Amino acid sequence: MKFRRIAPLVAGAAVAALLVSGCAAGGGTSATGGDGAVLTVGMPNGTQTDNQSPFATGSSALSLGYAFVIYEPLMMVNKAKPSDAPEPWLAESVTWNDDYTQAVITPRSGVKWSDGKDFTADDIAFSIQLRKDNEAINTAALPYGDITSDGSTVTVSFTEPQFVNQAKLYDLLIVPEHIWKDVKDPATDPNKKPVGTGPYTFKSWTPQAATVVANPDYWGGKPAVPEIRYSSYNDNNALTTALTTGEAQWGWTFIADYENVYIAKDPEHYHQFAAAGLGIDALFLNNETKPFNDKAFRQALNMVLDRQQLVDVATSGVNPALTNVTGLPLPAGEAYLSADYQGDDYTVDVAGAKKLLTDAGYTYDGDKLVDPDGTPVTFTLTNPAGWNDYLTALDIIKTAAATIGATAEVQPANADGWFADIIPPGDFQASLHWTDGGSTPYDMYSGIFNGAYYQPLGEAANWNFGRFKNDEATAAFQTYASTSDDAARTEAMDTIQRIFVDEVPALAIWSRPSTAQYSTKNYTGFPSEDDPYNSAQPTGQQAAEIVMKLKPTGD
Repeated sequence: MKFRRIAPLVAGAAVAALLVSGCAAGGGTSATGGDGAVLTVGMPNGTQTDNQSPFATGSSALSLGYAFVIYEPLMMVNKAKPSDAPEPWLAESVTWNDDYTQAVITPRSGVKWSDGKDFTADDIAFSIQLRKDNEAINTAALPYGDITSDGSTVTVSFTEPQFVNQAKLYDLLIVPEHIWKDVKDPATDPNKKPVGTGPYTFKSWTPQAATVVANPDYWGGKPAVPEIRYSSYNDNNALTTALTTGEAQWGWTFIADYENVYIAKDPEHYHQFAAAGLGIDALFLNNETKPFNDKAFRQALNMVLDRQQLVDVATSGVNPALTNVTGLPLPAGEAYLSADYQGDDYTVDVAGAKKLLTDAGYTYDGDKLVDPDGTPVTFTLTNPAGWNDYLTALDIIKTAAATIGATAEVQPANADGWFADIIPPGDFQASLHWTDGGSTPYDMYSGIFNGAYYQPLGEAANWNFGRFKNDEATAAFQTYASTSDDAARTEAMDTIQRIFVDEVPALAIWSRPSTAQYSTKNYTGFPSEDDPYNSAQPTGQQAAEIVMKLKPTGD
């Protein structure tokens, strides 16, 4: 069987980088600053429960992020540039067969658990088998087949091709078999004494904060930051205050007018990095009811949206604007952009939109648009009442619709009702919703208009909330996810983009970035626009990579 090797050649460089970082370690712990200062991570997540599990949704360890410096993934995926090859981490390499139904994992050698026991291939096999046997912790929904270990490698089979899900395998946090084999229910066990392979070990916990300290035996060298304190604040405002005063030096929260509210407080040291990734927010359109069951009207509305205005006004400029007509966030999606749309950017064209409509049989009664059936064009834009960025965007879209004579109304909804009774059954005309990111644009487009997700109006859908049906698109999604032929995969993605541009099943609004704030007063080395080696958020697998790249600012 032929296997495709994934990025084994950079292993040495990665280890070297970690060792260099480790050499920069400071001396004693200081809470006030300088070499050896405590690093405080803040999250706006309220009172925590004493749960240190890397599996339990909502555990303190996952909520605040310290699970990701205690436990580690197989490979380090660059979530700021998903098309980059993954970096070896607990796995020296992962090789796939041609149809992506089997992966062979070679574990890193010389790694120990924080209790001193050796890390082995069996720990990897056990960690994956644990997810197969306990569906509640198989949050990536990977369709596992047989999982075997020969002592030096692990072979994982899947019941379906996993080309589009490679990163989900790489992201799995690995746990020690000698501890978790005795756990009755891994989905609910609180894991009070976590043992991992990561650069930090668990020290203490309270409902408001947890503390981890540097692992002196870490395989990648000694971290420069001796102690990290994870503090939980009651809400966004409280965390914003902590970040602006320097009480917290790393975290992520939405800060309206962040340049004046946060950056301006210490322009030399305060930074915000919004890694674009491949996820977006889109205006999902109900393709089965008026006025969005008419392609001409969808195209016309798409032509009059000012994407830069949407970003500037509704997100304070935080979310990078989408420029290309495919809706792909660039440069993150550059490697997947169809040659047919290179340099083809969004422009606002009211006159062109009106001509398109009148050519399609629309008329005007004064300045009001009338559809070919003689009915004035009206529609409602719906989103939860508390989501100010979305509601502001809806107001801008409403104004844009008016430029072509359509009358739109913004209707805030109860959040619980929106999640349960509006979006899944398709009980809306237009509504903003996010997409998944993923390591390719498949997840982004599939969530919007993959026919495999189609459900009749009134029945709950997981994605394709706008009920778009196109057999050619559905076949292209199937090909992209399952083929072992790179050329066929490229052709399928080109087809997906062509249909998205021509048929406009939804309106791409803005990139959905992974945003974080940090201070470089005590430590430097965080991801940035100049060095986007990963997302800067402290709550994700990338946290282990970030803390190993930090070094005292004075060095």
